[in-house]
Amino acid sequence: MHPDSDEKLSEEHRPEAIREKLNRPAKENVAADVVLGGIDGCVTTFAVVSGVVGAGFSPVVALVLGFANLIADGFSMAVSNYESIQTQGEFIQSIRETEQEHIRRVPEGEREEIRQIFQNKGFSGETLEKIVDTISADQQLWIDTMLIEEHGVQITNRNPVKAAIATFASFVFIGSVPLIPFMVPGLTPLLQFAISACLAGLMFFSIGAFKSRLFDKPVFRSGISTLLTGGTAAMLAFLVGYVLREIFGIAAL
Repeated sequence: MHPDSDEKLSEEHRPEAIREKLNRPAKENVAADVVLGGIDGCVTTFAVVSGVVGAGFSPVVALVLGFANLIADGFSMAVSNYESIQTQGEFIQSIRETEQEHIRRVPEGEREEIRQIFQNKGFSGETLEKIVDTISADQQLWIDTMLIEEHGVQITNRNPVKAAIATFASFVFIGSVPLIPFMVPGLTPLLQFAISACLAGLMFFSIGAFKSRLFDKPVFRSGISTLLTGGTAAMLAFLVGYVLREIFGIAAL
């Protein structure tokens, strides 16, 4: 992590710079969706490849099952992410409507809630009453304050469509990388699997590195952590395939 210089920090905290930043509309951040989709896509695909190879099946089977799982699981994950974000938005809207109804029916009770919330933050006397009067004078501000302070929810709604698209695109793009060697003619199954493993490892490390860059964390440590997570899932799939092959006496193709 490289801390900003004092000069840069001072420049960013000038009154006009702060005003411009606060008036700027919030950007939709889909980085978490990209990371989630990428990791799950690579784990899913390479787990299929490892299971197929561990069971001794033909590389063509790995290719077919890999792409089938890639599209189906990617779509399922995108829909799940969409539904999750949409449900969260509906939940927040229901709380907003409830608070609006309470303000209409028992305004003094809602004012008392504001008073006690900020009293617990250390405000008292005339200052506390000014805060209560200021917030309760603006119904939108009043409701937003209750959402954050009483219910502990974020008032910024995410776009479920953008999140779903980012998840699906990342899932399919990164998840397809381990399948590339199986589309190259002339390679032995063992070499195909070895190259696929290297590509999957590279993807896992790259995702971890990308995540670390977003939050100014150590790149190598984050990359290795993600690599170990994905590698463990692939190893389990390989072992399951191998054990089942031995148990049922499946002949390698």
